[in-house]
Amino acid sequence: MAGVLLAIGGCGLRRQTASPIGLNGAENREQPALSGDGRLLASLVERGGRTTVLLQERRSGKVLPLRHLRRHQPHSSPSLSWNGRYLALLIQRGARREAVIEDRASGALQPLFLPGNAEPRRLSLAPDARQLAVELTSQGSTRLQLYDLSGLLEPDLAPGLRESGGGPGGPP
Repeated sequence: MAGVLLAIGGCGLRRQTASPIGLNGAENREQPALSGDGRLLASLVERGGRTTVLLQERRSGKVLPLRHLRRHQPHSSPSLSWNGRYLALLIQRGARREAVIEDRASGALQPLFLPGNAEPRRLSLAPDARQLAVELTSQGSTRLQLYDLSGLLEPDLAPGLRESGGGPGGPP
């Protein structure tokens, strides 16, 4: 079933059909997340009665290994950096949900230490992996917290982008 996109054309909106992209397997998938370059797709699937994240190359359908995540299920809220080097998500560790980032280049799993009573519900990793937005609940209230990851992770930049400068009004 094709999705519908609204496109701005001239003075009005027109409907345009988006073509579905086939992926290997007929599994039910939830919470899809694309890398910034569109090459990788992370989604949640049911495996052995547990929700797990599946990372695939979009064109070939090849499933990519995630070394540290198998024993910390269920998973939720996957988010990918620009080139897919980093996969941020929520895992279950004992009775608590935790936000973690897997660095696929180094193989390291980086836990993020959140405020004491706060339970993470959803997260979103900036494409350059410099910031993480986390929806937290504590004692019945919900808040959004932004975390600076610049001292923790190397940037995952789009090709042609420099570490600093080059923007309007910035240094060359």
